[in-house]
Amino acid sequence: MIKRTLYFSSPCRLSLKNRQLVIENHETGEKTTAPIEDIGIVLIENQSVSISIPAMNALTENNCAVVLCDSRHMPASMLLPLEGNSVQQESYRFQIEATTPLKKNLWKQIIEAKIRNQANLLNVAGKDGNILKPLYSNVKSGDEDNKEGVAARLYWCRLFGDGFKRDNDFDIPNPFLNYGYAILRAGMARALVGSGLHPSFGLFHRNRYNAFPLADDMMEPYRPFVDQIVLQILKDGHTELNVDTKQQLLRVMFKDTSFKTMTRPLEIALSISSASLVKCLRGEQKILSFPILQ
Repeated sequence: MIKRTLYFSSPCRLSLKNRQLVIENHETGEKTTAPIEDIGIVLIENQSVSISIPAMNALTENNCAVVLCDSRHMPASMLLPLEGNSVQQESYRFQIEATTPLKKNLWKQIIEAKIRNQANLLNVAGKDGNILKPLYSNVKSGDEDNKEGVAARLYWCRLFGDGFKRDNDFDIPNPFLNYGYAILRAGMARALVGSGLHPSFGLFHRNRYNAFPLADDMMEPYRPFVDQIVLQILKDGHTELNVDTKQQLLRVMFKDTSFKTMTRPLEIALSISSASLVKCLRGEQKILSFPILQ
């Protein structure tokens, strides 16, 4: 079932009653409700939003990712359940005991899928993605020669122009990208927990200050889906990260994605990918499942 993404940009109070999230508008006193079991992500942007402890517990028990924004209105932290799957202890063991060759092979597959989707987006945008084909066709185990970095340099300048620099957080379209990736990261972390995995045990990302390196690993092939939305936002003439553009970026979770034999909303695709990772870690299959951008 597709879960709802709730976005709170104005002052309100969130509480729990009869397994319903009660949303009370501070200004009008109007109350609306949403079933807890229907919610997948709660994004709290406004600094005047309050939420009760029972509401937070009910959301996390339902494996809902609660994302909190900072004073700049950018996602800054996230709440996830400590227990999200009945066999997670066994899955944790497979994660911890994963061999280096297995991790390198999985990272190779992730980078291949990422660069392939980057190439597909360039083709869809009429910007000749074939230039990336030699890169995704020749990724080595662990991407030891950094095909990801080489592809990124070619990809960004073709997608957004020669003057674009991804490392500048304030120049458009970087704020759009950062916001979209934060939503994607929350969705991926939620999917991993739901599959019984711990997002802190990464395959490649290992920054000691990063609480969710596995989410960062597994979301890589999905980044071009955010890039596609950002490209459309720019095409429509938007130059500011505001309520309207944020809502467009939030819709990435409901964007159709295509696998070889099926089409599923991106939110479901994240769960398919995380479930395939569990099977790879258990030795039940060798190939990760990622959608192909079309």
